[in-house]
Amino acid sequence: MHRGKGMKFVGDSRVPALSERKPNIPKDYSEYPGKTEAFWPNFLLKEWMVGAVFLVGYLCLTIAHPSPLERVADPTDTAYIPLPDWYFLFLYQLLKYTYASGPYNIIGALVIPGLAFGGLLLAPFIDRGPERRPSKRPLATGFMLLAIAATFYLTWESVVTHDWEAAKAQGKIVAEAAIDKESPGYKVYEAQGCIGCHGAELSGGAGGVALLDTNLKPEEVAKIAKEGKGGMPAGIFKGTDEELKQLAEFISTAKSK
Repeated sequence: MHRGKGMKFVGDSRVPALSERKPNIPKDYSEYPGKTEAFWPNFLLKEWMVGAVFLVGYLCLTIAHPSPLERVADPTDTAYIPLPDWYFLFLYQLLKYTYASGPYNIIGALVIPGLAFGGLLLAPFIDRGPERRPSKRPLATGFMLLAIAATFYLTWESVVTHDWEAAKAQGKIVAEAAIDKESPGYKVYEAQGCIGCHGAELSGGAGGVALLDTNLKPEEVAKIAKEGKGGMPAGIFKGTDEELKQLAEFISTAKSK
């Protein structure tokens, strides 16, 4: 160290000499023979090959098992019972319970799912402990197990309580009927609300049977319209005798193509 003007400090231990600095070079991974490989093209090539195998597998499945198509959507069929995809079945089942449906629909549709997903989003801020073992994190582990159990239970309940036979029948593809929608009989059919159960194409649904090719006489149709039959209660038809005659003749002559 030289004192006076132009003072200089040499070899200060707090500041490493520039000549001693080492460049920030990562480890030489050649010291791990057989355990490393180049990202391009070796690693990516393996990933693409595995992805290609799965893609071909999925394509084979779609060819061997085509998607189960249903009939053309009919907005007039109010008796149609929809079924969401499997990953939404637990929410679908939740909305069937008393305090999550009807006037309480907001609870089942927004409040309960909002609390669940909100808790999941806030989990990193609520549980900030350093422990990683599940046994050392009882709250986080407990809530996660509860959520998984509830999801599995609701999904299972939705599957076992769904009427699969009725769902298959209501979605069955039928030939388009040769229906004259401008005829007086169809106008009565539409005005009396028959569409709600039997559909705009008279193909039926979950709430009513198909009215095509019934082979019933007009008198028999009129009797059923007034007195009911099976799941159809009496007194649904509210029209005049002339309208009943038009409706009965229309249904008795309705044929599929």
